[in-house]
Amino acid sequence: MPLSAARDALDEVLALRADVACEGRAAYGTWRDRIERPDFAASALNLGHYLALRRRDLRPLQRRLMPLGVTSLGRLEGRVLASLDAAAGALAAIAGAPDRPFPDERSFFRGEARLARNGERTLGPATPGRSGRILVTLPAEAAEDAALIPALASRGAEMVRINCAHDGPEAWEAMVTHARAARTPAGARVRVLMDIAGPKVRTADVVTPAERRRLFPGDLIRLGRSLVAETADVPFQMTCSEPAVLDRLAVGTAVSIDDGSVEGVVAASVDGGFLVRVDRCKSSGVKLKAEKGLNFPNADLGLDPLTDKDRDDLDFIVGHADVIGYSFVQTAEHVASLQAELARRTPAWRTIPLVGKIETPLAVRNLPEIIVEAAGRQPFSVMIARGDLAVEMGFERVAEMQEEILWLCEAAQVPVIWATQVLEGLVKDGMPSRGEMTDAAMSARAECVMLNKGPNVMQAVEVLDRLLRRMAGHQVKKTPTLRALHAWGPTADAANPVERD
Repeated sequence: MPLSAARDALDEVLALRADVACEGRAAYGTWRDRIERPDFAASALNLGHYLALRRRDLRPLQRRLMPLGVTSLGRLEGRVLASLDAAAGALAAIAGAPDRPFPDERSFFRGEARLARNGERTLGPATPGRSGRILVTLPAEAAEDAALIPALASRGAEMVRINCAHDGPEAWEAMVTHARAARTPAGARVRVLMDIAGPKVRTADVVTPAERRRLFPGDLIRLGRSLVAETADVPFQMTCSEPAVLDRLAVGTAVSIDDGSVEGVVAASVDGGFLVRVDRCKSSGVKLKAEKGLNFPNADLGLDPLTDKDRDDLDFIVGHADVIGYSFVQTAEHVASLQAELARRTPAWRTIPLVGKIETPLAVRNLPEIIVEAAGRQPFSVMIARGDLAVEMGFERVAEMQEEILWLCEAAQVPVIWATQVLEGLVKDGMPSRGEMTDAAMSARAECVMLNKGPNVMQAVEVLDRLLRRMAGHQVKKTPTLRALHAWGPTADAANPVERD
């Protein structure tokens, strides 16, 4: 039985390998003209192989391989063909078929080495003892407090983030100066990521009835370019900071307000605007306020992710940032547009690492093309902006989607930054929830983890540093590593069973 099962599985793996190799080469052929960095060529080819492989449902094959002790094919992101070759070699040996060559160890783990190099090139060296970096968003006071960034670095932060939606060049200059004076305990300099702001679609003017300020499910909100006379039927109103997006809306368009605090849908069009029906919010109601985020998850708003402000900010950013963050990038054309702006400002733009912030369903759908366009010409990383993704895709899909983005980026050997609300309770209130600690542990599979600003961020950096060090012994990307456990057995310490781990 094992002999015939091995022979059948070998035939299937060889056929799969041939198809994946052919389709992967074809995908790579469509990208070749955009790949100017020789270092990325092999990574792009592996990405093509991975996309070809994952278009198939491999679960039946996985089940047949497991009892043979060969592989489950579950950890092949960075080495698609090498993994299939290793599986074929093992199956051939079991089946008594002619010897098939195994990939040597160096070529098998070559993808891991590329990813590690790309992580260091883009995000800088990680602190010894862990592979993941810690990135901290700077508050405004970092411009005045010269000790803040060195204090973050001494606790384990390797990078700081300046959000260019806030403050201005004078404050940014001071922050960069303070960062340049800081060093990690290992002696590495602190890297500076500067995020260009991108377009911000927000509520502008709002009207709420005097007798009832809060929205509840079933309420209607008039959304228009301007306010109109209040009516009893529709007492709530709001205008949009980017009126042009209203031209892209239609009945049935989903609407999200204030990072998903209110969810609804365009229920009808009215003269000069739309009626938005509230479908979901807190049972206690939610206040409608100005200057809150306004999202339309299933609409293409046609917004250019580079605003006039962003173009002005780039003049400063190019001369000061170690890494540039690109908000709201959704297509390869968006990447090319930013690269053209960089090229106008410096001939060395190809050496400046870029971080693409993946925030929308369109960006997720176009992620392979975004990666090729960006990494084909300059060092590139992906930020999983989980807060915006949750608003745009729905909270239920974010956990699944963050996994798929991690896998795709590993296949392309592109580093990942895990972002949004990591240890948020600890950062803001001084106490993390159990769920936040588990989420932070899962973040160890990324090359970098971002903490937001808050009164307890120093403590959060220390906690995250210890957690990432512990997880480094248990997990490398998708692969569990089997270091010795000391929580059970004769060497267990009943008072502190995990102390030796």
